[in-house]
Amino acid sequence: MALISNRVSSMAQSETLAMTQIARELKEAGKDVISLSIGEPDFNTPEEVKEAAKQAIDENWTHYPPVPGYPELKKAICAKFKRDNNLDYTPDQIIVSTGAKQSIYQVIMALVDPGEEVIIPAPFWVTYKAIVQLAEGKSVYIQTQIENDFKVTPEQLRAAITPKTKMMIFSSPSNPTGMLYSREELKALAEVLREYPDIIVVADEIYEHINFEGKHESMAQFDWMKDRTVTVNGVAKGFAMTGWRIGFIAAPVAIAKACNKLQGQVTSATCSIAQRATIKAMEMDPTTSEDIINMRNVFMKRRDMVYELLQQIPGFKVRLPKGAFYFFPEISSLYGKHVPADSIFASKYNKTVIENSTDFCMYILYDANVALVMGIAFGDDKCVRLSYATSEEKLREACRRIKEAVEKMK
Repeated sequence: MALISNRVSSMAQSETLAMTQIARELKEAGKDVISLSIGEPDFNTPEEVKEAAKQAIDENWTHYPPVPGYPELKKAICAKFKRDNNLDYTPDQIIVSTGAKQSIYQVIMALVDPGEEVIIPAPFWVTYKAIVQLAEGKSVYIQTQIENDFKVTPEQLRAAITPKTKMMIFSSPSNPTGMLYSREELKALAEVLREYPDIIVVADEIYEHINFEGKHESMAQFDWMKDRTVTVNGVAKGFAMTGWRIGFIAAPVAIAKACNKLQGQVTSATCSIAQRATIKAMEMDPTTSEDIINMRNVFMKRRDMVYELLQQIPGFKVRLPKGAFYFFPEISSLYGKHVPADSIFASKYNKTVIENSTDFCMYILYDANVALVMGIAFGDDKCVRLSYATSEEKLREACRRIKEAVEKMK
């Protein structure tokens, strides 16, 4: 009898977390590793949010909260959706969870039955496919191209729909590509979905406030999509609150109730103090908050710098991201090239030819001491992901090391 269940033993480890762990181990061994593998802002939580948490402790908000979240927080989230997205929700449509990842998990588990299909444009965030697998659904990937900014077209979406299609899930701004959909592009997809009223859309908007193009656009803005769209968001990225673990959904009431039921059995409510702090975060207007504006501007400056540096690396095909804090360069022209025979990669893996994104990332990690994430983890083996959520000094040095390592390939 097997000790570990098939559902867990067959599930892949998160590749982003795995690369981050290897980088940490190399650092502990004394290597000067620059990690560009993790998606975490290198900013601190805004002071007013921290003060709200301290006040919550002093006021003894330390008992079990309601499973779907405090009423005051849910009302603040509704106000945020109205202010930022012009979307009208009521508190019974909001479920607060322990991070956007749990929010997505609950939506998929609540809606997808074994054998039902979930459309996922690729590249995609690594966890989407894992959760669909846990739900015993089938992921149907739509492969996009760098020349089209990694965006799915209406024609591709229509071709992917079958009688078994239950859901479509996507992120905008995107992890891993940094691209985002315009209103016109979203509307074109929504027009296709208008013909299939039973398909639910899960719109992952966790990077909403890290947008270099202006106004964020939501799928739920279209009248015929509002009652079949689940909007996922949270405070991790836009408010530098990764460790606070607060995510939320805005959904049709029936879906919200199902997620509340599931959450009640799995984790119950999330942290009371983090919830009280998030009320203050929701009150921060992204058009006037100095913390949000400053972080976005710093990321944009880094983006522009890294864009210039990556273009100087032989074999890198790069597009300018419009949001989030990632680049997803295509590097497939380097496949088939040889690394130096005396490289650490060659000795560790007993090979000198770079055949795929995993080989490339391992070569760069061990011989340039820069941690990237292989594109295959996101559904595109031609590319690699790097995060620019670190200092300009480290980014310059990381790009220099990568360029030097690539120039050694023949």
